[in-house]
Amino acid sequence: MNKITKVQIRSFVKEKLSTDPLWARHALLKIFELQTREEQESKATVDYNGVGFTGTDGRILSSLALQLQKKRRLSEKQMEIVYKKIPKYWGQVVKISNKNHLYSLINL
Repeated sequence: MNKITKVQIRSFVKEKLSTDPLWARHALLKIFELQTREEQESKATVDYNGVGFTGTDGRILSSLALQLQKKRRLSEKQMEIVYKKIPKYWGQVVKISNKNHLYSLINL
């Protein structure tokens, strides 16, 4: 098995987050859940702790995550927003992923 580079990891995860609805929705929910309660409730970045959405994305992505939690569905237009914004969080996705499983997907 070849060593997987950071560039390969970033490229693979960003591609998945920008095209695969399961990856995108799961990442949206997990990142939202990792935010502090205050950030979740205010839909804003409060603590700069390396977890959660940026200040510019906080309101819209938190709102979409809450909708997904309640209704389990996003419209096509809302998914386009997720596909556009969520890939920038690829590093957080990698941190919370099962590395062995992720690397096995990249090596396919």
